Amino acid sequence: MKYKTCVSIAETTPKKLNQTIKKALKKSKYVEIRFDFLKKEDIPQVLDNVKKNLKNIVCTLRPKLEGGKFIGNEKERISILKLIAEYNPFLLDVEFNTIKKNKNLVKYLKTTKTNLLISEHDFKKTPSFSQLYKKLAQMSKFSSNVKIVTTAESTDDSARVLQLYNKKGKTNLVAFAMGDLGRTSRILSLFLGSPFTYVSLGKPIAPGQFSVDEINKIINLKK
Repeated sequence: MKYKTCVSIAETTPKKLNQTIKKALKKSKYVEIRFDFLKKEDIPQVLDNVKKNLKNIVCTLRPKLEGGKFIGNEKERISILKLIAEYNPFLLDVEFNTIKKNKNLVKYLKTTKTNLLISEHDFKKTPSFSQLYKKLAQMSKFSSNVKIVTTAESTDDSARVLQLYNKKGKTNLVAFAMGDLGRTSRILSLFLGSPFTYVSLGKPIAPGQFSVDEINKIINLKK
């Protein structure tokens, strides 16, 4: 079985982003573009620049309340999400909280037929398994692609998140715990059925993230 990685890219200019994407796709099946690190006015240009690679790109526009860097109001962010959806990337990451509050957005995204990755991040803790499972069930109603990420304060926290793979059914689930105590969950998730694991090209983008080179050495990945 070929285990896949997704390199998170958080560049602030279109030129640097293009260079980094080229490097990343030589080592990884997928890349995640963190559009929230870019200037709003640069996003249309970036989308045109990456057209040929969109089948391998996860697009993310994370607001500050969800740990992102987007500078602007929610109306602007929703408009940009709609624009990205029109380009039909491999996956468009939209937060569960965003989806719950915007019925019109849900309707619009359906018309674009873009594959959504519904995400939920807990930057403080790992909830109980019953809470995690309930959240998985709720999120799966909006898409067959779900991402649930928590913060590990113990190895038990990592194990609890990974338990979700036993209950995922037909859902394409990406679930792991952040932080030093959650690092192994990023690798174990692959063996439990995650379609890919998030990595960096060098410096970690998120707490506990491995670099793509580290992961490739650990699990003998060959692209």
